[in-house]
Amino acid sequence: MTKIVGIRFRTAGKIYYFDPADFDLDMAMHVIVETARGIEMGTVLIPPKEVDDDKVVSPLKPVIRVATDEDEKTVERNKEKEKEAFAICKEKIIKHGLEMKLVDAEYTFDGNKLLFYFTADGRIDFRELVKDLAAVFRTRIELRQIGVRDETKMMGGIGICGRPLCCHSYMADFVPVSIKMAKEQNLSLNPTKISGVCGRLMCCLKYEQDTYEYLNSRMPSVGEKVKTPDGIIGEVKSVSVLRQLVRVVIDNGEEKELREYTVDDLRLKPRQKKDVKLTEEELRELKDLEDSGDETMEDKSQEKPQRNRGHRDNKNEYRERRDKRDNRERRPYRADIEAAEASANETNEVNAANAGRENKDGYKKPYKGGKNKPNKQKYNRNKDYKNKNYNKEYNKDYNRDKDNGSTDTQ
Repeated sequence: MTKIVGIRFRTAGKIYYFDPADFDLDMAMHVIVETARGIEMGTVLIPPKEVDDDKVVSPLKPVIRVATDEDEKTVERNKEKEKEAFAICKEKIIKHGLEMKLVDAEYTFDGNKLLFYFTADGRIDFRELVKDLAAVFRTRIELRQIGVRDETKMMGGIGICGRPLCCHSYMADFVPVSIKMAKEQNLSLNPTKISGVCGRLMCCLKYEQDTYEYLNSRMPSVGEKVKTPDGIIGEVKSVSVLRQLVRVVIDNGEEKELREYTVDDLRLKPRQKKDVKLTEEELRELKDLEDSGDETMEDKSQEKPQRNRGHRDNKNEYRERRDKRDNRERRPYRADIEAAEASANETNEVNAANAGRENKDGYKKPYKGGKNKPNKQKYNRNKDYKNKNYNKEYNKDYNRDKDNGSTDTQ
């Protein structure tokens, strides 16, 4: 068991675990801790308690101290400086002509880093902007691009229900929402009615999804044959999922009658969960509304990932990384580049020498050498002489003398 304390750094943000050390901490107390971004002040959301070791990423960083009045004043001064930094950065963006929308500016508690959050349609080259900002503020500058959902979470607002936005009020993480949820809940697929302030599907579609899945599993499909309490077989005309009512068409022979029953009164086959299908036209119109749950801007800023430097237990994962490393394209060495250029130059020289050498029939004559003869690969003359020419001449003289009957003996 490990003793932890849960601390949050911004409204509706994630809760991070720290070591409470020997401090007596209660709910809503402000404390000073060290994070990956530097020294920061957070709020205690989970009082000190013990949890299982597998729920904690060791080692935990300890709480430095309980926040004092001077620390509170430092935070207020940073907020005033953030407003000035926001205005200056906005002017610099207009000066450089960058197509980006500045959302917020944030100072760390110790003032060693200044972060700017912005949105943009694509990648932005802001290197010159960072240089100008660093010259003005004389501190570390970090520009972080965020998505539309993170922007709405930071700015806040009022939803179509009349309440403050869920993501700005209490939601720590974005949940994945799909169009199939809207269709299974029998909602209108009009983008203006199922999208939130951010322009994506409303997060509240996820809240009732489990309930709708359960209720729909108990309801018959339209057109299905069911047996009424009177023992009459009828056809389902329509259903009311929330009220659990079914309208059935009864054929008496002479006329058809529409009756309403509760789902518990009918005898029907258990309905299997069906995959909700969307037409291509619906998918094309509502594709931009889907969002699979963007990673929040706090995911990579507060805690550094823990690297496992020990023994690799998962051999398959290691093999995949090894195969990926071996199959990647190797960058050419400088010697390879020079050899390729020399080969290309030699080919160009041969082509230039053959240019204009045409016979009467119009065919090019083969190049036979001359002043512009390209340099061929040099060979080892000594080795060639010893292995070929010398042995060849010696054998010739020896055989001739042998045929004449005279050989030199010493």
